[in-house]
Amino acid sequence: MRGMNKLPSAKRVQILSMLCEGSSMRSISRVVDVSINTVAKLLTDAGEACAAFHDERVRGVKAKRVQCDEIWSFCYAKQRNVADAKAAPDEAGDIWTWTALDADSKLIVSYLIGGRDAGYASAFMDDVAARLANRVQLTTDGLRAYLDAVEGAFGADVDYAQLVKLYGDVPEGAKGRYSPAECTGTRKMHVEGRPDPAHVSTSYVERQNLTMRMQMRRFTRLTNAFSKKGLPHYHMVALYTVWYNFVRIHKTLRVSPAMAAGVSDRLWSMEDVVALIDARNAPQKKRGPYRKLISV
Repeated sequence: MRGMNKLPSAKRVQILSMLCEGSSMRSISRVVDVSINTVAKLLTDAGEACAAFHDERVRGVKAKRVQCDEIWSFCYAKQRNVADAKAAPDEAGDIWTWTALDADSKLIVSYLIGGRDAGYASAFMDDVAARLANRVQLTTDGLRAYLDAVEGAFGADVDYAQLVKLYGDVPEGAKGRYSPAECTGTRKMHVEGRPDPAHVSTSYVERQNLTMRMQMRRFTRLTNAFSKKGLPHYHMVALYTVWYNFVRIHKTLRVSPAMAAGVSDRLWSMEDVVALIDARNAPQKKRGPYRKLISV
């Protein structure tokens, strides 16, 4: 029997949909007329269920070209302000989300949230390699940590190149402002195997990064909707990834990325995500009475 304090399925679908459409948690609590704690609890449940689902389902991906990139965000305060922040939690500071995208199906093959160093690069690439079913052409940006990470995860069984962006000087009038330096060009660097120069690109994964910023309020720049704690940030990325892969129809492909990649045979709905939560939280069936076997 459903607990008296459990939200109706339609309201949970509405809350999760609004989370994936760029609404803040407090605006959702006002619109749906529930407490902020209710929204936070549902996000936790959804994040845990979606992380487990992605880990189990997105495996054996038959991709040809995979692009990787990292997207910046922060928790509680930007890294440079953490030292002066009042009551900053341990996870305060910059957070990087590593993503690997199948360039053809647009499927998010793997993601990892944490720092931007060699340890996270290795863990990320190990996970990417474990989810692929065949040799791929891999493109990353020029981050040096990728070199050892790709070597450790793939060995020689990969066609790997880096796309290094070249930046000009910051104009005098723009120094200290938010806008970064202008990209003046790129350089393609062969690293391993035989990558096709025509497909050495990170354009698709960078476009997906823009979708992440647009769809998750806590990624939106220059607002006060940034993550205040670490775990909700991780849970939101897990929910977004399942929504992006399985629920959202890609405008160009006209199917979901999971369908295009052969990971799913149907288009999912947010009701299916709610069903994932219910299945994960369902009480385990009690075993029958234990009977001890006695030899006579």
